[in-house]
Amino acid sequence: MTGGKHFVTDPKTLVRDSLHGLTLANPHLSFDEQQKVIFVKNLADLRKKQATLFCGGGSGHEPAHAGFVGHGMLTSAVSGHVFASPTSSQVLSCLRRVYSEEHGTLVVIKNYTGDVLNFGRAVERFKSERVNHGKPLPKVATVVVDDDVGVVNPNDDDEGGVGRRGLAGTVLVYKAAGACAAGGGSLEQVKANAEYVISHTFTIGCALNAASVPGTGLPRSLQDNEVEIGMGIHNEPGFETKELQPANVLIPSLVDHIVNSAQFKGVCSGTGRVLLMVNNLGATSNLEMGLVTKLAAEAVQARGFALDRTFTGTYMTGLAMPGVSISLLVLPEDESERNSLLALIDQPAYCPGWVNKSVVADAGSTDECAKGPVVQIKPEGDPAWEKAISEAYDNVVDVESQVTHLDQLMGDGDCGQVLLSGATAIREAAQNTQLPLNDPPAALASISSIVEDAMGGTSGIIYCLFLDGLAQQLSQLNANDNGSLTPKLWGKAMLGALDTLYQYTTARPGHRTLIDALHPFAQLLAETGDLSAALDAASKGADATADMQPKRGRAVYVQQKERSADAGAVGLVAVLKGIVKSLQ
Repeated sequence: MTGGKHFVTDPKTLVRDSLHGLTLANPHLSFDEQQKVIFVKNLADLRKKQATLFCGGGSGHEPAHAGFVGHGMLTSAVSGHVFASPTSSQVLSCLRRVYSEEHGTLVVIKNYTGDVLNFGRAVERFKSERVNHGKPLPKVATVVVDDDVGVVNPNDDDEGGVGRRGLAGTVLVYKAAGACAAGGGSLEQVKANAEYVISHTFTIGCALNAASVPGTGLPRSLQDNEVEIGMGIHNEPGFETKELQPANVLIPSLVDHIVNSAQFKGVCSGTGRVLLMVNNLGATSNLEMGLVTKLAAEAVQARGFALDRTFTGTYMTGLAMPGVSISLLVLPEDESERNSLLALIDQPAYCPGWVNKSVVADAGSTDECAKGPVVQIKPEGDPAWEKAISEAYDNVVDVESQVTHLDQLMGDGDCGQVLLSGATAIREAAQNTQLPLNDPPAALASISSIVEDAMGGTSGIIYCLFLDGLAQQLSQLNANDNGSLTPKLWGKAMLGALDTLYQYTTARPGHRTLIDALHPFAQLLAETGDLSAALDAASKGADATADMQPKRGRAVYVQQKERSADAGAVGLVAVLKGIVKSLQ
């Protein structure tokens, strides 16, 4: 089994070091080291000729996503930390850089909460940026890939829910959309090809063990005679752990799971023509990959499907996870449409993750495009703000271990440390007079930027979107100085900020998230202006999450083994307690 040893100099620099190595081995690529963005060197010229497209996500899935940057596939890719979404600022930098004024840009997003929120916020920021500078709305289209049929959340509802995860089928989206763009297709055509592949691709994976994370180690281990079906590419638990069967039993059962799923049957009645992709999750030997490919192909054909194309290799990994995933793309019934799609799949792509590297001339720098408008702030201290920040920090320190424990029960166990990291960074900025605390909207905007850099992950972007909305609401209410603020006004602004947040997440009260504490606090504060009553409502909301069924976030994939409150809600209450205490 894969252990916890790695080739690492420093886990904090591993992603940047790896991306730098990628560009050294592939001269057609350039690297924005600060934003961790890989892009084609001839980008300045390419934007004039075709629609551009990019994707991204947490690192650890190589060659996805940076390994698919090149002619015929992605124009660019943006990388977050290991198993963590890139921040919205990173995504925005990437979008600014690659955007084609004439042809438009397609943004491909994998269906993970952090990716959807950060990429969504970046797109909205890009729109606002251009409108605020007198430009028309940009021609930007987005698609969300959700090919997973290994873990389907039964609690998803009419509001959308978490949905299915984006897995190796994402690479087929890159291929079809990228080839269409390279061939001169319009943004609408590029998006249409992407959407077809998304709605007709279905993936399931299995693993012999979880993957060890550099700097962290192995989160859990399976027994030598066990296999986990549906394990995610971030070590998320699958839907079944069972005794390891011979490959000629296990692999056909994975194919059966796909073709018998409601999602597959929804687009393919009976038999049809399909494309097969067998993906190495990172640590499966090439010898075993050959066997898995043979067995998967035979199983597909034995079930009456015509196999038009078979791909096997390492496309989207979970670091060095010993496992495989199988994807089936249902091809169009119409022969002309089928041949058109296959032509896009067959078209050569010049990127390290798909074919041999290509070499192109550097068409010029696009660094200026990625910088965006300069925002100037005037830092100034304020005793009330500083006291609130200090009290909130002290409370977070006190509850960090509790929040971490709660998150270990239902998530990846980093919620406490992430919250403390954000609180520490805000306190240091306040202590060093780096915040415009005399200007509430500007102060909140500055704090939001600090939170994004310090926290990361889904909880970080949730706080960022809320703080962004709160800053906007205070500006609209002309609350530009501390003397104009009242508790009721804060409550009204917070409700408006929640409306902003709700544009990008389907989480609502009752879904077992930090919203269960935040919403009642804002609502009661807006109605009564009573800080103590609002805090009591938030505390009760957090406590109530212990009896709720998770409906959003990674916790929906994990069986609740003991009664416990939501880590994010408990952490938020600690912050609110500190703020309220400072004002009493």
